Amino acid sequence: MRWIYLFLLVCVSVVECKQPQLTPKDVQSKVDEILKAHVSYKALNSELMQRVLSNFLEELDPAKTYFVKDEILTWLEPSDDVLRSSLNGFRRGDFSLFHEIHSVFLGAIARRSVLEQNRSATPLVLGLKSEDFKDLDWAESAEELTTRLHRIASLQSEAIGKLDEEMRGTFFQRLEKRRMHREAEFGEPEIEERSRLILSCVLKAVAASLDAHTNYFTPSEANQFMILVQQRLFGIGAELRDDLDGLSVRRILENSPASESNKLKLYDKIIAVGHEPVVGMEITEAVELIRGEQGTPVVLTILRTSEEHGEKVTDQLEVELVRKEVILEESRLETHFEPFGDGVIAHLKLFSFYQDAKYSSAIDVRKALEQIQKEHRVKGVVLDLRGNGGGLLSQAVAVSGLFMNKGIVVSIQDNTGKVQHLRELEGNPLWEGPLMVLVNRTSASAAEIVAQTLQDYGRAIVVGDACTFGKGSFQTFTLDPVTHCKVNPQGEYKVTRGRYYTVSGKSPQLVGVASDVVVPGILSFAEIGEKYGKFPLETDEIASHFEDDLSDLSLFYRFQLGSAYLDDLQLRVDVYSGYMDKLKKNSQIRIQGNKNYQSFLTEIEKKNFDADIVNVSMQTDFQSTEAMNVMKDLLFFMETGT
Repeated sequence: MRWIYLFLLVCVSVVECKQPQLTPKDVQSKVDEILKAHVSYKALNSELMQRVLSNFLEELDPAKTYFVKDEILTWLEPSDDVLRSSLNGFRRGDFSLFHEIHSVFLGAIARRSVLEQNRSATPLVLGLKSEDFKDLDWAESAEELTTRLHRIASLQSEAIGKLDEEMRGTFFQRLEKRRMHREAEFGEPEIEERSRLILSCVLKAVAASLDAHTNYFTPSEANQFMILVQQRLFGIGAELRDDLDGLSVRRILENSPASESNKLKLYDKIIAVGHEPVVGMEITEAVELIRGEQGTPVVLTILRTSEEHGEKVTDQLEVELVRKEVILEESRLETHFEPFGDGVIAHLKLFSFYQDAKYSSAIDVRKALEQIQKEHRVKGVVLDLRGNGGGLLSQAVAVSGLFMNKGIVVSIQDNTGKVQHLRELEGNPLWEGPLMVLVNRTSASAAEIVAQTLQDYGRAIVVGDACTFGKGSFQTFTLDPVTHCKVNPQGEYKVTRGRYYTVSGKSPQLVGVASDVVVPGILSFAEIGEKYGKFPLETDEIASHFEDDLSDLSLFYRFQLGSAYLDDLQLRVDVYSGYMDKLKKNSQIRIQGNKNYQSFLTEIEKKNFDADIVNVSMQTDFQSTEAMNVMKDLLFFMETGT
C-alpha cells in the first residue's frame, strides 16, 4: 500500500483538475528528457520496465482494493518476453499494453461494486489498527479482497464512531461519492480523455521507477508543488500521513501554529476538520478544509492514543488552531547560551539554509554569535541542526565557513560524471574553538553537508540520533520557483541530477551522517529517512579532496585563486578523538541513570507520544540537555588535559 505524505501548509488557488494534454509522442519525448538528465539511468531497461509496470498498477490501484493478483500476474511478475515486448512498444510509442491493463482495471471496478454490496450486511471487525494495512500485497482472491474491503471499512467506521450520527452519515455518503467519482474518471467514455489519463499514469510510473525523488506532475500537481517550493504558505505547519482511518501527524514544524500552541502531538490522528469527517478523504481534499485565511481558526477532531495501566486508551479531542502564514525560510535561528565556568556555551539552532535580499543563514549565525562573544567569553558552540531539512547549497558552504578555514566544503557530481567543488574562499572563521553539531533523523540535505564536512575536517563532533535523514542527491525542476508564471499543460517533472559529497568523498545519500556520540531524542525510533523511500538512489563515494588541486577549475580561475588560497587551506585536525571514548561513556552513564530519560525512551519506542514524560521532554528537551552535557565534558577534558 502506498502511504501518502503531505505538508498541510498551502493556501492558494489550484488550477482546474483536468487531464494533461498528452499524446504518445509527448510521453516519449518527456521520458527521453528525464532519462537524459538523470544521474544513473540513461535508457529504459528490463529492470526499469518491471518497476514501471509495478508502479502503473499502483497508480491505478494504490490501496490494493480492486485488483486480484492472478489477473495482473502477467505484469506483476513479467516474463522476459513481456518485458522485451513492453520495451519495444515503448520505443515505438505504442502504449497499448497500458491500455490493456486499464481494461482489466475497468473489470475490477465493476467487481468492486458487487463486492461492496455483498459485504454491507457483515458485522464490523473491531480493534483493527492502521499498521495492519501497511505494506499490503495484492489480494489472492475475490474473497480475500472482500475481507480486505470490509476490514478497511471497519477501521474507518471505528475511527469516526464517536462522531454524531449526522456526521457519520455525511462521512459514508462522501466516501461513496468519492469512490464513484474516481471510478467514473477511469471509466471516462471519451477515448481521448481516457488516453490522456492513462498516459499521465505511464509518465508517473516511469519517473517514479528511477528513484525516490524523480517525479512527473500533472498541471494541478505542479502548481501545488511550486507552492511548497516557494514556501510562503498558510496553514497549521504539520506533515500528515494518510492512514486510511485518518490523517496522522508525522512531523510538526518549528514556529508553526501546530508547534506554538502545543495542542497537536506527534501521531495524533485527525478524523474531522471543522466537524467535517476526513477519514477516507483524499489528502489534497483535506488540505482544502484545513487551509484558510490568516488569523482564522480551524477546529480539528483528533484521536489520541496513550497507554494507561499497560493498556492502549484512545481519546477523542477537539483542537482549535489559528491559521497563519508559515514562511519556512523565515523559521530562521534561535539562540541562547548556558553558563560554564568563567564563560558560556553558545547554542545556535538553525532551522534552514536560507537567503534573500536582506538576510541569510550565514549572516544571521555570524551576527548572533558575534553578539554573544561581545557580551560573554564563549568557551564552546553547539550548532543545532535538528529538524533542518536543508535549503540553499551556497548557504551550507557559507555556514561551514564560519567554523573552518579555506577549502572544499561540498562536491557535486552530476549526470555527466563531472565533479564540481564548492569552496570556502574567505578563510576567516568566526569560531575556531570547541564545536558540536547536534542532529536528528530529520536533519537532511544541506544540514547533512555542514555536519559531515565539519566532522570530516575534525572541526566538530556530531551528536544526536544515530544517523541523519540520508538525502545526498540534488534535483532540478522544469519550472523556476521564482519566475514561473504558467505551468505546461502537458505537466512538469522533477529529476535527480546527481549526488553531493563532502571533502572526505563520502555522500550522506541513503546512509546519513553518523553521530560520534549517540544521544537519542523523540525521533530516534521513527521510520524517517531516505532508506524508507521507494527505489532510493544508492550511495557511493568519490576520492577525498583534503588537498585541493583546483583540477575542476579552468586555468583562468586557478590563476585568480592563486597561491594565497592553497597556502591557507583548512587542515584535517585530530582535536577530539582522544576524548571520544570518555565522552561516549559519560553520556551513556547519564542517560542510563536518568529515570525520566529512560521512561521517555520507553514511551517513544512504543510511540506513546501523549505520555506525561514525553510532554515533559518536549518542554525540557532531554536530547539538547544531554548534548550540552557532552559539550561540558569536552570542555572539561580539553581544559584539564584529562
